[in-house]
Amino acid sequence: MSATASKAPGAVENTGDANRWKALVFIALAQLMVVLDATIVNIALPSAQTDLGISDGNRQWVVTAYALAFGGLLLFGGRIADLWGRKRAFVVGLVGFAAASALGGAATSGAMMFGARALQGVFGALLAPAALSLLAVMFTDAKERAKAFGIYGAIAGGGGAVGFILGGVLTEYMDWRWTFFVNIPFAIVAALGAYFVIREPEGGRNRNPLDIPGVLLSTLGLVSLVYGFTRAESDGWGDTTTVSLFVASALLLIAFVITETRVKAPLLPLRVVTDRNRGGIYLSLGIAIIAMFGTFLFLTYYLQVIKGYSPINTGFAFLPMIAGMMIGSTQIGTRLMTRVPARMLMGPGFLVAAIGMLLLTRLEIGSSYASTVLPAMLLLGLGMGTAFMPAMSLATLGVEPRDAGVASAMVNTSQQVGGAIGTALLNTIAASATTSYIKDHIAGATSKSQAQLVQMQGAVHGYTNAIWFAVGMLVLAAAIVVTFVNAGRPDTSVVTGSGSGEVEDELAVPVVAH
Repeated sequence: MSATASKAPGAVENTGDANRWKALVFIALAQLMVVLDATIVNIALPSAQTDLGISDGNRQWVVTAYALAFGGLLLFGGRIADLWGRKRAFVVGLVGFAAASALGGAATSGAMMFGARALQGVFGALLAPAALSLLAVMFTDAKERAKAFGIYGAIAGGGGAVGFILGGVLTEYMDWRWTFFVNIPFAIVAALGAYFVIREPEGGRNRNPLDIPGVLLSTLGLVSLVYGFTRAESDGWGDTTTVSLFVASALLLIAFVITETRVKAPLLPLRVVTDRNRGGIYLSLGIAIIAMFGTFLFLTYYLQVIKGYSPINTGFAFLPMIAGMMIGSTQIGTRLMTRVPARMLMGPGFLVAAIGMLLLTRLEIGSSYASTVLPAMLLLGLGMGTAFMPAMSLATLGVEPRDAGVASAMVNTSQQVGGAIGTALLNTIAASATTSYIKDHIAGATSKSQAQLVQMQGAVHGYTNAIWFAVGMLVLAAAIVVTFVNAGRPDTSVVTGSGSGEVEDELAVPVVAH
């Protein structure tokens, strides 16, 4: 059977809608806005904190309020996209995100800022899975899908580094409020383009009633998990509240899994995650993101605090990694995804990134950017770009159209939880190593300048210790891919279901050959 022959509900001909490539532009623009926002606000945070009178103890809520709403509501957002239709969810998410950004830019108090960030997270949780699932249902030809996900993956990977540049420029030359206002034109253009251009395939909605117990259990469980890691970063792993949050999260998520096996229309059909390929993708992506998020943070501090780079120069210093991601995603991943099994791209990709990370373990105060940081960033970007591209595609490949939204949400959830774990865990490792180093060496410092030198050496020692852990995480991600991901190259002539056996209907969604 050819991929164009199917006329089943949810099917899309490979010749497809002529506007699908135009639609990709607006989907990619929305993804860029969300990824930019994640880093751009961090650059603006010190200025915003001063203007709004936010205390040091409360400033974390500018980041945490967004992370909790986004991470906690992703599965619910994915299910809403399946219920409403991805196009409608996408446009509503964009409009809401723009309104929340305007509120954040106009904030006159800390409470107003925290509320705006939480609202951004709510609408981001609707927008992100809708964007990815639109790609999943619109691009069904294997080669076209490879190109589309290559572009999407490059933006998802490299957009954060662009945020450093844009955040630095806006904060330094304009005002921190523009780091919020800049989202509005992105959102308006993407929403208008999506409204007029995107034509979602018919018949792919999941019109079953909402699984309310599943929504409550998953949201509370994920919020507890993300907040637990946030608390661990600020208050320590042994803090009573931190431990209680982790215990509550475990109980809630266990109850969620049990509930999903018993309800008629589950929020997260377990067939989505029990497929060995998708399960391997979600797990390996989350672990790789642990390594990436912590390293972004350490490199930013190293370049600004140790090397004295300005925010703008720090942003430009990340450009080689963006270049590597673009090449890995759009050239290596796109060209090879239809020729070799996904694990042959993802496994080596994670290992190349691990080699780049390994170079960063050699960082010292006097390390040269050109000889140490530059090649490390190139390898890191190249490896992650090559690995992310097939991962994004395979995570939604072969999924029944009615499950596309929630499968996409699982990709975002693994990244969000991985980011929260990475920031907290690697920060803790770095802080512990720094404290130990300073304690052992400060006695030998006989002057103020020597004491400052020891503190800087201690900070770099902490970074490199944490980066060693990140190397191990990337090697583990590669091992998980090799162990679990057994999908062959995408084959448009084979049709399967979403992990629970073959589907009776012939879905014109390309799937992997087992």
